[in-house]
Amino acid sequence: MKKAKVLVTGIIPEAGLSELKKNFDVTYDPEKETRSWVLEHLSEYDGLLIMGMKGDRELIDAGTNLKIITANGVGFDHIDIEYAKSKGIVVSNCPQGVRVPTAEMTFTLLLATVRHLHFYDKVVRSGNWIDVSEPQYMGMSLQDKILGVYGMGRIGSQVAKFAQVFGMKVIYNDAHRLDSDLEQQLDVKYVDFDTLVKTADVITLHAPALPSTEGIFNADIFDKMKDTAYIINAARGVLIKQDDLIEALKNGKIAGAGLDVFETEPNIPQALRDLDNVVMTPHAGTGTLEARTAIAAEASQNLISYLRDNQPRNQVNK
Repeated sequence: MKKAKVLVTGIIPEAGLSELKKNFDVTYDPEKETRSWVLEHLSEYDGLLIMGMKGDRELIDAGTNLKIITANGVGFDHIDIEYAKSKGIVVSNCPQGVRVPTAEMTFTLLLATVRHLHFYDKVVRSGNWIDVSEPQYMGMSLQDKILGVYGMGRIGSQVAKFAQVFGMKVIYNDAHRLDSDLEQQLDVKYVDFDTLVKTADVITLHAPALPSTEGIFNADIFDKMKDTAYIINAARGVLIKQDDLIEALKNGKIAGAGLDVFETEPNIPQALRDLDNVVMTPHAGTGTLEARTAIAAEASQNLISYLRDNQPRNQVNK
């Protein structure tokens, strides 16, 4: 029986593709697979593991024999899932492999931001010294502070657990409230969005990019936040109105921000880069060998489950 053909795009640890290669005829050559090459050859493939490329209508139309597209990660806003559905193509994602590493990055940004590590590092590297007894140089301790989690899914729940180890109290807002038993188990309290914004000492974002969430953190919201509060975003860049955030950071509306994702990435405005009260990383939430290998293995299982066993797994366009 002829093996199904699968195309893999992006730079992915090959150890995560071992099971995929056992089951299918896999093409993986990141140096060759430019978008133009993919558009020219995609009609030859039954499955696509996509990373670092938009799965827009042009690409979907080029995949005349595609049966499944799997994102190499939890986010799928770079794929036109409804258009794929109209073409009979399953779209899946990888929600498990990203959970812990993204939560780790979130909490790394949180600690670095509230303790002013970027500013301190800059001062010391420049050959200078400061007296952190002066209030303007002091950071914020986490003990007894309130963490507001916007989006209490797998990653948000893991961040909540990390925060509680540091003695933080956790409130959350989500489009779908958790069952009361799970709230009790996680030791988190549901509040409405306005209460979360006004109450939290640190807000961390873990919601998907949807029409209802794009730009939800904007000038009006920053005005409502405590001027001592921080915002952390390792979810999707479009959740925050970037220009409004820059103004809020400049004008002391909020104390600082930790950002792994950006509205305009990879182009980051100079005005944001110039600020000392923001810590930035290059969309590196899953940027460990262990995480990327696990995600590739999860994506491989999505493809195997559907192309070999006709069982959709982690489908996002039902």
